[in-house]
Amino acid sequence: MENTSLSLLARLRESGDQASWDRVVQMYSPLLRRWLRAYEVQDADAEDLVQEVLTVLVRDLPKFQHNQQAGAFRSWLRKVLVNRLRNFWRGRQHLPLAMGSSSILERLNELEDESSQASRVWDAEHDRDVLTRLMELIRPKFLPKTWEAFHRQLYLGQRADEVASELEMSLSSVYVARSRVLSALRREAAGLVDSVAPE
Repeated sequence: MENTSLSLLARLRESGDQASWDRVVQMYSPLLRRWLRAYEVQDADAEDLVQEVLTVLVRDLPKFQHNQQAGAFRSWLRKVLVNRLRNFWRGRQHLPLAMGSSSILERLNELEDESSQASRVWDAEHDRDVLTRLMELIRPKFLPKTWEAFHRQLYLGQRADEVASELEMSLSSVYVARSRVLSALRREAAGLVDSVAPE
């Protein structure tokens, strides 16, 4: 892996290389689009808003100070999304009602509130999406058998001895596979998500 000692977030902040930005666009565009649709933004407008959020990210990420608190980056990104959405809907003459009697702006206020249910849903979806995309990005760096040993242990919940038997690997190789993939995933995800997986 290039720059293996740095997380994706660190590479973006320090050098902003094109490959890292491409990863961010690939990781975050689907999540942002999904949330924009939930706030009744049409597809054409959603594409523009995704670009606006990513532009803010490019512009302000070098100044972003990660406070080492869990969820600092995703919280910052959520606030950028809320501000872009708020500006978008304030510029419209008609604000649609959503979910019964709540207006879009009321729902945005809820999403902005760190302790709200909407914010907790954002956190969960963010972490799940980012981890899924990061796994897709790092998977080609490993041999198929290594990846399968990792996946079976962590995501299918198989015991290491079962994985070793089924994949015709030594038990120590199964543990090493899990450790190597987890290490790479944690390195890439540092600062983006709270937890990759248990040790």
